[in-house]
Amino acid sequence: MGSTYKSASKSHVGMVRQVNEDACLDLPENRLWVVADGMGGHAAGDYVSSLIVDSLRSVPVGRSLDEYTAALRNDLLRINAAVREETAHRGVTMMGSTVVLLAARGLRGVCLWAGDSRLYRLRDGVLEGISRDHSYVQDLQDSGLLSEADARTHPRANIVTRAIGVEAYLELAVVDLLIAPGDSYLLCSDGLNKTVEDHEIREVLGHDTPDEIVRSLVHLGLSRGAPDNITAIVVKVSP
Repeated sequence: MGSTYKSASKSHVGMVRQVNEDACLDLPENRLWVVADGMGGHAAGDYVSSLIVDSLRSVPVGRSLDEYTAALRNDLLRINAAVREETAHRGVTMMGSTVVLLAARGLRGVCLWAGDSRLYRLRDGVLEGISRDHSYVQDLQDSGLLSEADARTHPRANIVTRAIGVEAYLELAVVDLLIAPGDSYLLCSDGLNKTVEDHEIREVLGHDTPDEIVRSLVHLGLSRGAPDNITAIVVKVSP
């Protein structure tokens, strides 16, 4: 358990939207970090993203990472059902939210996600995407029908294929991680990675303090016009 985790988070409504439908949870004492990007508009998206964050905050950490991960997963399944019920109750077409989370214990980590909010890792100067977008354009890229550059400007770039509240059965993707001292992790909503290039993310993540990094990343997104909400959490692991 020797490694120290330091983290910081920042969320901004952006330059165009009226409401911030993103929510985040920066909970280093539980070694839990979460970004949720709500969708549905009309107070629906921010309801779902806030529900995710408020609920995961109170999940008991359990005795092991496996136990904690199982509890977090069960909570997300419960939220999925609750959101679908609320959607029917309000008589709206759709309420939902992406979610990406990182949970850690010692030098083990788990990433759970649904949608296109992302987890990146910077290790030894190399930036790697840990999560893989559940999105229409990612499916096209995987089929070789679309380049990464074209995916950024595709008219359907905002369509996600998995999210909390959208289907009766929530399918969460999972990646187990071996964490190394010196690693930096970034969790973000797509409002960041659609305005800031990967090589810029890599450069900024190399800076020293998580607080300085999240401010720089959000500022970079805002300087590009930030058509969407922007949320970033940075986690640094020291020996």
